[in-house]
Amino acid sequence: MSFYEVYKQYKDFDYDDFFKNTIKSDVLRALSLDKKDNLSFLRMLSPVAQDECLEDMAQQSHKLTLQNFGKTISLFTPLYLSNICENACIYCGFNHYNHIKRSKLTLQEVEKEGQAIHDMGMRHLIILTGESRAATPPTYIADCVRVLKKYVSSICIEVYSLTNDEYEMLFDAGVDAFTMFQETYNEDIYPGLHPEGPKHDYRTRVDSPEKACKANYHSVNIGALLGLDEWRREVFFTGLHAKYLQDHYPNTDIAVSLPRIRPCVGDGLFQPKSIVDDKAIVQAMVALRCFLPRVGITVSTRESPEFRDHLMGLGVTKMSAGSVTEVGGHSGDAKSEGQFEISDDRDTSAMAEAIKHCGFQPIYKDWDVLNYV
Repeated sequence: MSFYEVYKQYKDFDYDDFFKNTIKSDVLRALSLDKKDNLSFLRMLSPVAQDECLEDMAQQSHKLTLQNFGKTISLFTPLYLSNICENACIYCGFNHYNHIKRSKLTLQEVEKEGQAIHDMGMRHLIILTGESRAATPPTYIADCVRVLKKYVSSICIEVYSLTNDEYEMLFDAGVDAFTMFQETYNEDIYPGLHPEGPKHDYRTRVDSPEKACKANYHSVNIGALLGLDEWRREVFFTGLHAKYLQDHYPNTDIAVSLPRIRPCVGDGLFQPKSIVDDKAIVQAMVALRCFLPRVGITVSTRESPEFRDHLMGLGVTKMSAGSVTEVGGHSGDAKSEGQFEISDDRDTSAMAEAIKHCGFQPIYKDWDVLNYV
């Protein structure tokens, strides 16, 4: 069995009718359950939940977050190794057909980036590439990881789908965490959003997080790019996917992200299918926390400083800081345009001070791979 079997159970569910017939008492009943089932989670994502129960959900989410994570926010920063991509995703700045400067870091440049990130105080890093095996093969990624391990304690990968053996090889090189966004869980519209390239294969994409779990990665982070389809359904499937992974791989920390589409190079003709406002993000976050009390929740610099500050305490457990989406951006020698526009450009120190101001403790390092293995 894979998560795809769970997805098929709910693929043709009548969400509009379910939401239409959900009333306030249904949401409050769902909220009162010690352990929420799938449909209770869906009730917490309903329009009536947003209109009439959001404060109740937020209070429970706050309580569960403190119980399971304490008053801490983990910090990380992204490092782009390359923006060379074979995909033609119609919403992405790295689209193969976009006329942007393409580049890839040498190992010497990776070393320079690692030093700059270390000097920022960061010890948790996520490395990203465009999806091109030819330009950035797994062996290249492994070489970069070995360089970066001199400067950071934890390395997460956000790259193209790999084989089981390749995930294990990168784990042996020093990778301990994994992030992959399904982008949209809607299998029917997925091919049109990803018309060409390795990302075109829905099943390969949706099964990749489980492969990382099988390779003993410490943390596996998933999510949908909110705006590509109706956001309530996307968050529902994200929650179901996270629950499936938690149930089957209890030794892996499962986390979710709630990214919204941001402007990028070449996206002038693409319009989001679903408008995802701030209230929607809050509802998605607190519903996920009430459904899955132990799941990590990541909020990136796609969101504004003010909004990110207000989210602390509602469910978020991890935030990025000092983010750049350009290849080579941390060392000041950016070699490309960014993948998308960021909204929160605070550096590590400013982000840490904001976290403290909100009554939380910034965490630069919360595990060490050597201790974990």
